[in-house]
Amino acid sequence: MSTIQKQLSATGGRIVREEEQYYLVRADILPDSMLKTVEAKKLLESGEVETVQEAVERVGLSRSAYYKYKDGIFPFNAMMKEKIVTVSLHLEHRAGVLSRVLGYVAERGGNILTIHQTIPLQGLATVAMSVDTATLTVDMTAFLEGMQRLDGVKKALIVGQG
Repeated sequence: MSTIQKQLSATGGRIVREEEQYYLVRADILPDSMLKTVEAKKLLESGEVETVQEAVERVGLSRSAYYKYKDGIFPFNAMMKEKIVTVSLHLEHRAGVLSRVLGYVAERGGNILTIHQTIPLQGLATVAMSVDTATLTVDMTAFLEGMQRLDGVKKALIVGQG
């Protein structure tokens, strides 16, 4: 009995779709066809080209590869838009550091929903905050990079989204 037959038998003949899994992958290790698919999608979304054929010709991709990947690959920033993200920060234990972080988030259109700070240990405090990113004026990559550059911020990374 095949795996599919066993699954159909176990579910009473119903087709049950397993939950989709997602992975965050660095662009430099993706196959060229996936990267070119993202480029083609950007050309179409921006209106720079009008048809899929024009887009795939411009980026050097086959139509079949485009259709294979188009619904499965998205730029990281596109996935983050209109989401709530949880950011973990390691902050130096100095007056004003957290205030600078909060101001930075507000200046870029983020809305802090929750915030939790631990007691500083060895001069560092861990802060976890949930941020509504729907109205950010910068993309998520720039947002995190800018936060990381703030005086007193030792580390900033996304630990969850929903």
